[in-house]
Amino acid sequence: MSPNAPPSPANPPRTLVLLAFAAVYLIWGSTYLAIRIGVETMPPFLLGGVRFTLAGALMLLFLKLRGWPWPTRLQARNSAVAGAVMLLGGNGLVAWAEQFVTSSFAALFIASAPVWFAVIEWARPGGHRPAWPVWLGISLGLTGVALLVLRREAGLGPIHWGGALALLLATMCWAAGSMFAKYTAKPASPWMGASLQMLSGGLVMCAVAAGLGEFGRLQTAVVSFRSLAALGYLIVFGSWLGFSAYVWLLGVSSPAKVSTYAYVNPVIAIFLGWALLGERLTPPMGLAAAVIVGAVVLLTWPRPPARA
Repeated sequence: MSPNAPPSPANPPRTLVLLAFAAVYLIWGSTYLAIRIGVETMPPFLLGGVRFTLAGALMLLFLKLRGWPWPTRLQARNSAVAGAVMLLGGNGLVAWAEQFVTSSFAALFIASAPVWFAVIEWARPGGHRPAWPVWLGISLGLTGVALLVLRREAGLGPIHWGGALALLLATMCWAAGSMFAKYTAKPASPWMGASLQMLSGGLVMCAVAAGLGEFGRLQTAVVSFRSLAALGYLIVFGSWLGFSAYVWLLGVSSPAKVSTYAYVNPVIAIFLGWALLGERLTPPMGLAAAVIVGAVVLLTWPRPPARA
């Protein structure tokens, strides 16, 4: 699944498709844990800024050395805007929130992102009014988020409202940036677009980190080896391999199947948080997880095209 391979072969080997799905499910589900470990000793926006700046710059350099053409100015601008909104708003706020909430909670909250995809798709100029299953999915998704936010779990104390609000804004930013990228002029190569999005998002996150004084607060002697290992994992696996598998799958599989990552990732994140960090899964969280997963299934279930 390197950029040298055709992005959408006509008949890809079934084994390769299964491996790509496994990569998206496992790697993206594990990034919540990696972010949680990274922010233990590194400031959140600096962590994301270094991650995406390095990942985007190295990927862009590789593509240029292989002779891939530059995008137009408009395509580059649109990629930069989409990357800034998705990565600063989406990923940066998740990293900030995970200073105060568990990786399991963050993963469940972000699983509601398809709700905002449906809302933005309806609200945008020329958008389509949702059918009743979509309305039901939106309602269920918001109910699941409410169950997460309003829970009071024995032994865990009250919810951190700042972290919950940051996660809500993160889901909105991810959906808005993704929709902007979908409906505006973009590079012909998804690899080029992805590298520009990562680079622009990373640079903006570094600027925010500087504005918040995170560079001054960073104490290199305090940064743990496990936080550095988490950063390396996020660059190599989260930003390169996981995203590459996702881009490749978009070309060889249906959107409905690819979007199943939205309700598989939280399961992976919850298991890893429990197994490696000792995070608890309480009955209220289990109920919220079931409601959110049901909502995403409704929103991603393939339906016949609506009549004009």
